[in-house]
Amino acid sequence: MIVRLPMPEGTERRATTLAALIVVQALCAVFFLADVIVDFGDDGRLEGAHVIAEAVATAALIGGVAFLMIELRRLLGRMERMEIGLRSARGEMAAIVEMFFERWMLSPAERDVALLILKGIDTETIAAMRGTAKGTVRAQSAAIYAKAGVDGRGQFVSLFLEELLADDGRPPVADPSGN
Repeated sequence: MIVRLPMPEGTERRATTLAALIVVQALCAVFFLADVIVDFGDDGRLEGAHVIAEAVATAALIGGVAFLMIELRRLLGRMERMEIGLRSARGEMAAIVEMFFERWMLSPAERDVALLILKGIDTETIAAMRGTAKGTVRAQSAAIYAKAGVDGRGQFVSLFLEELLADDGRPPVADPSGN
């Protein structure tokens, strides 16, 4: 089952508004086209500035409608690809986090604390969430940092940020011993 990620706020409304404008323009194009056909049917010729202007406006409207329909389709496709890319990045990040945790041989409690640290939650809040003392969380954090070979929270988070921002397509190669 595929669960769709929510679109950025206003995006769905924009797409709907654009689709509605396309429909309105299409209706206008149909009106002008019918008018040009009626004018043409009267004498079999397109003469006069008024009729020529209507024919040009009709052609422009039809071209504009076609162009907007193509662009809307492309926009929706691009949004779909971005959603897939975001899902992929989330999955890759989860895999990277899990790989590091396995390399460092973190205990289940350390894994919980490490994930909360990565989410930016402070020590006091982590302790409250886990129902433990602040000192316990500090000790677990120190053990995590030691296993990761870093000096503190900033360096710990930066390990994962570097992997997220790496664009060389290779899997992470950080040495869990800190060397």
